[in-house]
Amino acid sequence: MPTFHLLRLPISATISALRARRIPFILFEGGLGLKFREILSHFAGGLFLAIFSYLLSAAGVALVCRHALHFTWIPALLVGAALGCISSSILLPVLQQVNLRREVKVTLLVEATFGDALAVLAVATLTDTAAGGSASARIITWSLFSSVILAVASGALIGALWSYLLPLLSEERFWHVLTFAVVLLIYSGVHALHGNELVAVLVFGLTLSNYPAAQKRFQFGDDAQNADWFSETPMKQEHGRSRAHHHGQMLTFHGELAFLIRTFFFVLLGALVELQGLRKHAVLALVCFGALFIARWLSVQSGRFAWRGFRSHERELMIWFLPRGLITAVLGIQIVEARGADFEFLPSLAFGVILMTNLAVLIGSLRARRLFPEALPAPPEAAAPQITS
Repeated sequence: MPTFHLLRLPISATISALRARRIPFILFEGGLGLKFREILSHFAGGLFLAIFSYLLSAAGVALVCRHALHFTWIPALLVGAALGCISSSILLPVLQQVNLRREVKVTLLVEATFGDALAVLAVATLTDTAAGGSASARIITWSLFSSVILAVASGALIGALWSYLLPLLSEERFWHVLTFAVVLLIYSGVHALHGNELVAVLVFGLTLSNYPAAQKRFQFGDDAQNADWFSETPMKQEHGRSRAHHHGQMLTFHGELAFLIRTFFFVLLGALVELQGLRKHAVLALVCFGALFIARWLSVQSGRFAWRGFRSHERELMIWFLPRGLITAVLGIQIVEARGADFEFLPSLAFGVILMTNLAVLIGSLRARRLFPEALPAPPEAAAPQITS
């Protein structure tokens, strides 16, 4: 027991550092595989699902903690805020493996992008309130939207500038490494400015794959759809040099880095958990998972107006995709450090919820493989204008 508490601080700090390096790669990959039109057409549905699902999930867990642990509302809402968000670092790689329509995947991508930001904002606000501060709905809403506006502007501006600067700064063989460095700088810089760093990285990748100058320099054309990030094998080996060469190579480069850091994260996360505490809070974790699942079902069914074209099987699969992961563990540790011994149970509870929600994702993935054994054809699109010199 003493050894565990001595190790908790350096391990939690290492996990926080990994969070700042791993998630940007995944979101940058996602931005490279999308088009502006896809994001705009499914943005409202994804944002609605992110906000409504998070609020219902946090409220459901808070109700469980209030009755099971006899907490007051603020401590109960703190636990709900930590456990309520979807983990983008787990959900986005799963989307590469399932045969769902792009409309469904883009909606879930938008939801996952905002999930981490909502959780961080909610935990920070509730922690400040519990410490004697105050926060109004107007201030919280303005903080969220101002951070998103700053992130979108930063990602788009830097993406446009980078498409002109990169060929002037380096040889072609160093482009991927330099772009990797810029992703980290965007993440850190927007975070320092209190913007939504995850949205900034996503928009940066989106700009590189859609901005005409970048398409011309990096050879991101319509043929690059063969290297789509939503594909299970994003880079196909071909003889010669195709227009999708740079696109697939960049996706592969960042994907391998994300996989390497993801492996270290799960090892360190396992080192944080006591089996005794996990067994002690297994029933509470199961009840919290039930509250999360019910909240997910209500949010998906309530959002039919936002995605009327989705089939019943697709909505069913959206219910199963509710993973918790890195952000849940990090926020749980932060709450323990801020609030003390009353929340010592939270890391074990969070780990139990992470296991159960990821088991639900596995069930959903197997269900998707059974319902859609082959990739669904993409809808026909209008011909894109040719890029001229």
